[in-house]
Amino acid sequence: MGRLDHCYNIADLREVARRRLPKGVFEYLDKGTEDMVALGNNRRMFDQTKLLNRVLVDVSDVKLDTQIFGKPSALPLVIAPTGIAGLCWYEGEYELAKAAAKAGVPFTLATGSNTPMEKVSAGGGRPWFQLYMWREKELSYELVRRAAAAGFETLVWTVDIGHGANREHNARNGFSQPNRLNTRSVIDVLRHPEWLATVIGRYLATTGMPEHANYPALYQGKMTGKASQAKALRADKVSWADVDRLREIWPGKLVIKGIMRPDDAQRALDHGVDGIVVSNHGGRNMDSAPSTLDVLPGIVAAVGDRTTVLVDSGVRRGSDIVKCLALGAHAVLTGRATLYGIGAGGEAGATKALGILKDEMRRTMAYIGKQRVTDVSGDDIWRG
Repeated sequence: MGRLDHCYNIADLREVARRRLPKGVFEYLDKGTEDMVALGNNRRMFDQTKLLNRVLVDVSDVKLDTQIFGKPSALPLVIAPTGIAGLCWYEGEYELAKAAAKAGVPFTLATGSNTPMEKVSAGGGRPWFQLYMWREKELSYELVRRAAAAGFETLVWTVDIGHGANREHNARNGFSQPNRLNTRSVIDVLRHPEWLATVIGRYLATTGMPEHANYPALYQGKMTGKASQAKALRADKVSWADVDRLREIWPGKLVIKGIMRPDDAQRALDHGVDGIVVSNHGGRNMDSAPSTLDVLPGIVAAVGDRTTVLVDSGVRRGSDIVKCLALGAHAVLTGRATLYGIGAGGEAGATKALGILKDEMRRTMAYIGKQRVTDVSGDDIWRG
């Protein structure tokens, strides 16, 4: 039997990925920042949020499909941008995109990914592109135009990058930027010959060492490239005027990711965005951040029905998706859950992850007595 056959939940996929991947790669995707406080907050709030079951109602026709920005999605779910996918599996972003297309949900390609955006877009489905603003902003605008030309339908600007994250485990594992080999990381890689052969080996046999294929041409290079690439990526002089500029040059839907305050959510609407992502970056940036479930209800109350509200950071179960809907979100983004799938088994692993979430969500919908996504409401939350 294959390694995926005994994976019955996302935690099982995580364990398979942990065994298959070098420690440096796995901890990059799995851990948060500093003391992991925000990371723990995210899961703690999902665990503490309870749903009320409803009995003696018809649940013979539960359907999970919905509309995201006016287009059909098989689930209220979007695969979040995750730049490490290409090191979890050869061209992992492409594998994720294929799994998303088959599952009928949108996929977001990260700026820092290793697979060219044109190849990902050509694979079909609903491709979204995630943007980090560069200090030389015109270079970012070049990427935006390139994504539009490649057929991406939605632009997601991640705005909570600040001065970068203090991820101490990455430095210990040689995953600082640029990546630096040390004794620990070399031994780590050599202890994972399958990964070395099927991921790095395939890159070396085809295109060479993995590179940031979607960086601006001036900064494209191998993952072991110059530190100036990472520094240039962090634009710390940004304002709401930059949203206006993106709105001018981007023809599709525009989403701002990293909203944690009601007043920022209102400002985003004032500047013409089509949606917001309530996100603390999966607990990977500011360790003092509250969970997204803590702030989601206040943000929903502030924006009402004037925009599409998405939420991420901590989704591991189908019931988590239902909880987000009950608290007012229209859909969720999931990053680590499908990354564990990619790390465990490529496209098949990501498909497995999405299937698990779908089955769990359908079961939860039946328990709370709701047959349609749009029927889920705050009434389904237990407020003891």
